[in-house]
Amino acid sequence: MTSATHALLVERVEALDDAELADLCEATDAAIIEGGGFGWVEPQGREALARHFRGVLLVPAIELFVARLDGVPVGSAQLLRPPRNNEAQSFSAQLTHAYIAPYARGHGLARLLVRRVEERASALGHRVLNLDVRDTQTTAITLFEAMGYTHWGTHPAYARVRGATVSGRYYHKLLEPARGRALDIRATHNKG
Repeated sequence: MTSATHALLVERVEALDDAELADLCEATDAAIIEGGGFGWVEPQGREALARHFRGVLLVPAIELFVARLDGVPVGSAQLLRPPRNNEAQSFSAQLTHAYIAPYARGHGLARLLVRRVEERASALGHRVLNLDVRDTQTTAITLFEAMGYTHWGTHPAYARVRGATVSGRYYHKLLEPARGRALDIRATHNKG
């Protein structure tokens, strides 16, 4: 038995046409129904999700990455950069709303999606990538830990899902500089 070869692509997008937006909304609702990767608990439907993604594309501090399987959008992630007035934390960014639709999993797209966000964050000069995830999202937790993310804390009342309080896990990863020398990111303490 031979396995089919699929075209995998993850790209940062600045616009989506109507067909791409429809496919992305379908993938998002499928991921929400399955319980993964997005802050929503109940499916939102095409119109609400289309408004959401159109809004994301308008925010300068957010970059949208779309994962495609054989050219069709099947997932996404967002890179959230700190506001310009937060100079003290400008070296860090956040990976948020990362998911692959259940019907497109098992091809390596989730790993590729996270890697592309990491590469972009590094190219923008960020040296730390932060993320958080519900404890119930065990597949995502396994992926992030396998990709070198360090679990640094747990929030016992992180989210409410179908009437139950769910804990959440916080992670960070030190990024390699895109070029130039590495920054020393160890914690420092003022003695006074």
